[in-house]
Amino acid sequence: MRLLVLGGTEFAGRAVVEAALGRGWEVTVFHRGRHEPPAGVRSLHGDRTAPDGLAALAEHTGEWDAVVDTWSAAPRAVRDTARLLRGRAGRYVYVSSCSVYAWAPPAGYTEDAPLVEGAAADAEHTDYPRDKLGGELAAAEAFGVDRSVLVRAGLLLGPHENVGRLPWWLGRIARGGPVLAPGPRDLPLEYVDVRDLAEWILGAVEQELSGPYNLMSPQGHATMGELLDACVATVGGTAELRWTEPQVILDAGIEPWTQLPVWVPPGSDMHDALHSADVSRAVATGLRCRPVTETVADTWRWLQDIGGTAPMRPDRTAKGLDPEVEAKVLAGAGGVSGTTS
Repeated sequence: MRLLVLGGTEFAGRAVVEAALGRGWEVTVFHRGRHEPPAGVRSLHGDRTAPDGLAALAEHTGEWDAVVDTWSAAPRAVRDTARLLRGRAGRYVYVSSCSVYAWAPPAGYTEDAPLVEGAAADAEHTDYPRDKLGGELAAAEAFGVDRSVLVRAGLLLGPHENVGRLPWWLGRIARGGPVLAPGPRDLPLEYVDVRDLAEWILGAVEQELSGPYNLMSPQGHATMGELLDACVATVGGTAELRWTEPQVILDAGIEPWTQLPVWVPPGSDMHDALHSADVSRAVATGLRCRPVTETVADTWRWLQDIGGTAPMRPDRTAKGLDPEVEAKVLAGAGGVSGTTS
């Protein structure tokens, strides 16, 4: 198989490249040159936001069985690239997001749920949901619905994460001491290890799939307790999880998802949207999810290899809880270690 990855040097794109190389595929990577791609690829350089930024791709004579695109800014960049490649590639895989659904999708929502309004394939940058949906529209417009795959990813975790969620939890637990653990322990999560996302994408190319897919683990593949327990077991040290009632956390003004990454309160619109999607379509077409312990251990190993500090995308919000806020909550209403609340 011949694969073109647009990006391919960080997190999701990099995982796709590594998985494809692992299958013996021939991989070309089109990127800006800011980060080194994995060894063994052909590199083409260009900036999709610049005038004539696709020149290297236009001048290259190659053809590919599939293109994988992870773009998440102005949809017109997807439009321009997809139009350029529609006669030179068999399939266009666009890594989108479950954020494209109109807020708030109900628990158990499928790929047929209503989408956000106001998105367009030729739009400039607006906001994340409309940018991602605009990218979907651009891919489908150029390649047709029968040759485009729309990967509506949820929470992505794993090595090379540059968003700051799992790396923050690992860093916090490595500092030790009492840790504000947002309850309940048995809160079901949906996420996908970025390497499992990559393997599914390559399988979708091989199967010649098309259309939209919710791409995250089945709900409850792991719980909040299992995730944080895995972090403690992996890191070791003196950390002690203090499980705390959701309302105590909310009353303290702590923001779910950002200040306490991954976590959102049970029964909320956010939990329905982020941890309650129907993923049966992806599972039926080959999605397999590795244990949370493996995701956590491999992410920690990668963090140690790069010196302990994860890279951060400049276009993503900062994650994590201020230590003084954490200490105040634990000292005030605090949680009780080992509770299931």
